[in-house]
Amino acid sequence: MAKIQLNGKNIILKEKLTLFDLIQKYKLNLKKVAIELNGKIIIKKKFKSTKIKERDKIEIVHFIGGG
Repeated sequence: MAKIQLNGKNIILKEKLTLFDLIQKYKLNLKKVAIELNGKIIIKKKFKSTKIKERDKIEIVHFIGGG
């Protein structure tokens, strides 16, 4: 269990997750997101190996196309 901050909201994760797991949990399109973890941008190829820890601050930006 980990208490984290996700997009400015405090949440509790009941299981250990990676950034990739978090994207899947919220049903986001991997190709259309950027993630900042504790003030640093994480490259997509590291999403599966980056584990979320207690007190992490995560910002997920989801890009939406339009015209």
